[in-house]
Amino acid sequence: MARVCVMMMKILMIMAMAMAMNIAMADPIAPCYFIFGDSLVDSGNNNRLSSLARADYFPYGIDFQFGPTGRFCNGKTTVDVITELLGFDDYITPYAEARGEDILRGVNYASAAAGIREETGRQLGARITFAGQVANHVNTVSQVVNILGDENEAANYLSKCIYSIGLGSNDYLNNYFMPLYYSTGSQYSPDSFANDLINRYTEQLRIMYNNGARKFALIGIGAIGCSPNELAQNSRDGTTCDERINSANRIFNSKLVSLVDYFNQNTPDAKFTYINAYGIFQDMVANAGRHGFRVTNAGCCGVGRNNGQITCLPGQAPCLNRDEFVFWDAFHPGEAANVVIGGRSFRRESASDAHPYDIRQLAML
Repeated sequence: MARVCVMMMKILMIMAMAMAMNIAMADPIAPCYFIFGDSLVDSGNNNRLSSLARADYFPYGIDFQFGPTGRFCNGKTTVDVITELLGFDDYITPYAEARGEDILRGVNYASAAAGIREETGRQLGARITFAGQVANHVNTVSQVVNILGDENEAANYLSKCIYSIGLGSNDYLNNYFMPLYYSTGSQYSPDSFANDLINRYTEQLRIMYNNGARKFALIGIGAIGCSPNELAQNSRDGTTCDERINSANRIFNSKLVSLVDYFNQNTPDAKFTYINAYGIFQDMVANAGRHGFRVTNAGCCGVGRNNGQITCLPGQAPCLNRDEFVFWDAFHPGEAANVVIGGRSFRRESASDAHPYDIRQLAML
């Protein structure tokens, strides 16, 4: 009887190992993942730029397996979480480091301080604007054609990839609501500014479409008025969000939803979806305890009121209970929050998280 039990145990162990190997060897549900964005998802493209918008120093990356890489977080960003959920065995390489056949897995073009408008973020130094990121992608596409050897093969391959775009935050944070540096706040109403951004955004989406992109996930702007930086500057009690900024963000997001609907109705060979980062964030804060968060209005790392007046200083010791903070620094969510946002972007928890598809559904279409 004992020998039978031992044999059964061995069989079960072999079966478990086989299942684990199958899981490890399974292909991602999309062959590649192309990422366009700003500091929320930058993974190192700003490291070699002459810019104040850099995070290639401790304590950034304190909880990331590779240490400080240029990610504006203590650990994983939302796109790192989505990359894992898509089934990739490694994170998507930043454009600054992408070489050879590695680009067939996708490329991360995101750049901290980047905006939809060209001048956005200029007070922080060099950055790669949305148009610049798309131009870099066009260069990548030509390399994909060379690797696969045929434009039709490349087009077929790229049509299965996920393209996530998350820009616009800096156009408000480092442009529209920064009157000492920019005149847009006096030139445009919130509605006309959002229209301008959407028109520029549309131009870049068309270039991407003309270069083979067919599966687009457009990430809405979060509630910028609730960031520790804005709370430090504009909140009387340090907890009440700046509704003036959040209202402008909602106007942009509403127009982004309409843009998704427009493209879905007029480009039948492509699929577009909207990820409601604003709504996911609001729900996460409103139900903080359910997600294990204790602090929703201050950075784990930073200087001044709400740890939001200056972002993490080089070598600064961050808080120890990092998973209890929604925000890592003055502007950016911590890994714990990114796990929630990335997870709900990939597989929606409620119908309002994504419209009309979540990223998992988009990948499988």
